[in-house]
Amino acid sequence: MQKKVKREIITTADGSTTIHLPELNEHYHSKHGAINEALHVFIESGFRHVLNKRKFNPLCILEIGFGTGLNAFITFLEAKKRVQNIEYIGVEAYPVAFEEAILMNYPEKLGISGNKPVFERMHQTLWENPEAISQDFLLTKRKQFFSDINDENCFDLIYFDAFGARVQPDLWTAEIFLKMHSALKLKGVLVTYSAKGSVRRAMQEVGFEVERLPGPPGKREMLRATKV
Repeated sequence: MQKKVKREIITTADGSTTIHLPELNEHYHSKHGAINEALHVFIESGFRHVLNKRKFNPLCILEIGFGTGLNAFITFLEAKKRVQNIEYIGVEAYPVAFEEAILMNYPEKLGISGNKPVFERMHQTLWENPEAISQDFLLTKRKQFFSDINDENCFDLIYFDAFGARVQPDLWTAEIFLKMHSALKLKGVLVTYSAKGSVRRAMQEVGFEVERLPGPPGKREMLRATKV
């Protein structure tokens, strides 16, 4: 978002917080439950889905919209349970300030307050600088417009968590999904909360095989795309 807009922290339906932009009527995460959405869309339908198919060492993840760091944090926790090595790239054009990010209540709501320093460290790491958050989790945050992404054959999994098409339609086009397709390795997977027909058709246009899946609370469906 290029211009300054009013920002407020709200509590979503599952008790977890998110950032709301009232002028745009847009949220960083679902108002029906920030944590529940992340677990359903990105962990269950993405992370667990790919790891249930085969082993990766490491599993390379690209997140489109690092935002509050929720998806990275939950991925860290899930990887820790599985003793899974992760290389995580989070792309964000307009980073959330550290002072705002640490107001998010994710460590407390997930019942693992002892890992709060990990969440804070994810926001303290320098941009463009790979940092080992743990022995098995390498995080690199890139301050970058999504249209400038030019990775090729690098990732096993993409979390596509950009602001919605109503607010930023330019992020949900065939041009952007072609970049995502190029960035993925063969059989790589992209998951997103969106289920719009125009989004599904844009994915198919660039060569993705697309599935409609049951959505998180508040949404009937979501999309999962595979590079075939």
